[in-house]
Amino acid sequence: MTDPNPSASPPSGTTTPSGRCHRVLDTPVGQVTLVGDGQVLEGLYWPDHKPAPDRSTFGPCAPEAFAQVATQLQEYFAGERTEFSVPTRSGGTEFQQAVWEQLRLIPAGETRTYGQVAAAIGRPTAVRAVGAANSRNPLSVIVPCHRVVSASGAAHGYAGSVETKEWLLAHERRHRA
Repeated sequence: MTDPNPSASPPSGTTTPSGRCHRVLDTPVGQVTLVGDGQVLEGLYWPDHKPAPDRSTFGPCAPEAFAQVATQLQEYFAGERTEFSVPTRSGGTEFQQAVWEQLRLIPAGETRTYGQVAAAIGRPTAVRAVGAANSRNPLSVIVPCHRVVSASGAAHGYAGSVETKEWLLAHERRHRA
């Protein structure tokens, strides 16, 4: 994974007054943009991320930022890592936080349905709300929302595209311990 056009970026560690910066990484399924303070990850976004984040809040490009995140993503895409232990921070409601925490418990290479996630957080009738929270996950891959599928087992509704979701699931199944 490399940073495209790093020479066009300001000096490493440069952040906005709000302390935010970003780094763009190439992955086997396309570029991702890491956003946060350079150490603590607040967002991992795909080029055509849906819903689209406000890119004006990303701060300047800092090609040396998020070294630990970049290393762990590289290990993940090499099939050497199935979980992440990087510092993260995300907003969201209490309900969204509960959903996102539950997503972290889904083992690599496995899937859960929206209904199973709703039941696991003690809200078995909140299937649609779980879907909405899943779609608002700002930490794609790190918080593995790609591991949630429909009741029929179909992959759909992934911020980075259904094809990317299917690729990530197949990748995890190939490299499952």
